[in-house]
Formats: sequence, C-alpha cells, structure tokens
Amino acid sequence: MSSPSSLEQFSAGSALELGDTISAESERLRAVVDEVGRVIAGQRRLLERIVLGLLAEGHVLLEGLPGLAKTLTVRTLARTITGDCHRVQFTPDLLPSDLTGTMIYHQRTGEFSVQRGPVFTNILLADEINRAPAKVQSALLEAMQERQVTIGGESHALPPLFLVLATQNPIEHEGTYPLPEAQIDRFMFKLIVTYPERHEERSMLDRMTDGIEPTAEPVVDPERLLHMRRLARGIFVDARIKEYVLDIVQASRTPTAAGLRDLEVFIQYGASPRAAIALLRAAKAEAFFRGRGYVLPDDVKAIAPDILRHRLIPTYRADAEAVTTDAMIDRILAAVPAP
Repeated sequence: MSSPSSLEQFSAGSALELGDTISAESERLRAVVDEVGRVIAGQRRLLERIVLGLLAEGHVLLEGLPGLAKTLTVRTLARTITGDCHRVQFTPDLLPSDLTGTMIYHQRTGEFSVQRGPVFTNILLADEINRAPAKVQSALLEAMQERQVTIGGESHALPPLFLVLATQNPIEHEGTYPLPEAQIDRFMFKLIVTYPERHEERSMLDRMTDGIEPTAEPVVDPERLLHMRRLARGIFVDARIKEYVLDIVQASRTPTAAGLRDLEVFIQYGASPRAAIALLRAAKAEAFFRGRGYVLPDDVKAIAPDILRHRLIPTYRADAEAVTTDAMIDRILAAVPAP
C-alpha cells in the first residue's frame, strides 16, 4: 500500500463516530479467535477468516487433507457462540430431506406437519460436502443463497444468524466430486488447510495426549454477532477503494488490459460480480476485526486470495503447467495499483 496520507485521514475522519464502538466490539471478536486457539494449535489465519465469514454474512469452505482438524475447528468455534450448531455428514446416499426436513403425516388427525431438518440452525457444519449427490447440493444451495428452504411446497425462513461452514477433501480423492460452480460461488471464502508447523504440532501433541483435552468457553451470543454485523455494514469505504476492488475483478477477466497478457492463456473465466461484492464486504469485516471504522487498500489485499481463489476458473493449460489460481491472484494484486 502507498503512504496512508489523504485516504486514511479522510476515511478516519468520516468514520470517527463509529470508530470507538467498533474498537470495543473488535476486541470481543478477537477474543473468539483466542478462545478457539486454546483448542486448535496454530492456524491463526484460518480462524480469523472463519470469524470474518460470521461477520460478513459469508459462508466458508475449508479444503484440506483428512486429519487436519477441519471439523474440530468448526465445532470449537460453534462452542464459543451460544447459538445452535448442527453437523451433517455428507454421503452419497444422503437425501435432501435429511438436510432440510420433511412433511410428517399424522394418521390420527389426518394432517401433515413440518419436521425441520438440521439446516435450521445458526451454524451448519457440512462435513465432506463434496461427497453428496446433486439433489442435496441443490437443496443446500437454496439455503445458502435465499436463507430459506422449501418443504412440502412452502418456504421456511432460516434463522437471522445462519452460516454454512463446509469441509471438503481435495477432489482427487476417491469418492469425491467437484462442487457445481454456482454453489462454489456462494461461498465467500475458500480456505486451504495445510499441515501445521512442527512447533504447532508439538503443542497439539501436548494438548491432546495429556489426558485433559482443552475446551472452549462461550464468548459471544447470536444477538451480539448480529449487532456486530450491523456495525460492519456501516464501515466507511472511500470511492477509490471501490474502484480498486473493481480494478482487481476486471483484471481477472481481462488480464491483458492490466498488463498481464501472459495470464490470458491460463484464465478461462474471471471473477463474477458476486466476487466484487464479497470482496468489499469481506474488506469491511477485515477493517472491523482490526478495530477500524474505515477500509484501507491493505484490507482488500489481505482477503483477496481467499475470496477469489475459487472464483477464477483456470484453463486446461494452467492445470497442465501447474499454474495455480493463487499464483495468478498474486500477479493480479501486484499489477493493479492501490490507491
């Protein structure tokens, strides 16, 4: 980022009234990450991104090999929030009604009633999401996008605080299937879970093998999180920041115009308009998390890879030459000038 100068000063002045409140609330949000960190060794950046998803009303997709504590991370986070959390293990024989619910016929009264499924919750842990058939994915897509499900021809609204935290194994693994692009685009973040550092894994061994496994305590409740969301929506975004977001998204669609002609052969489709919206909302959440009432270019840069990596569709040549979407995003961020 260039020197803070006028942009930061103008933004700070515009967000002064909101700043003090956000500063206090952001401490509570960081306390959620700290509490989860008592159980999960390392992975600080991963934990922060999941919390940003809660704040920015964006679903989160976690991808990684088995045994990297993806499920434990999500379950521990849910424990820090005094809301409901349901876990669904996605399998090839799962039915849409197993997720959304169904109509139950009462023989005595001759009437039907709705039996709600596990999707009616605050946090839905969709475990190994890429093992389920297309009909289940379609039902989940409605819940993610419309915040409602259809049971017996009637629509039923989901709770105001609703978030899907999905885990998936790499698609090269047996019994897994690529998610539809339309569904992938509904996830605000796609986070890659990697192996922990050696010292982090040693800490994990100490925590999990001494006979007393650590547990997380509640930190916030759903009402507090909804209040934080309302505050985050009011964070100031300068017009130049919005243009910066559009420049990044446009560069992913037409790399040559951004001086990246060599990327044209590697990108089949660039980021969608939904990506631009998600990038700006996530940048607001990042600013909130850092205790500021205004967005800086560094906020956009910090979260851009996690927002865009699943929205850039690479060509076969990119796959053949092992050019990753993360590498392309790094090139775009380096080429697009920040305000």
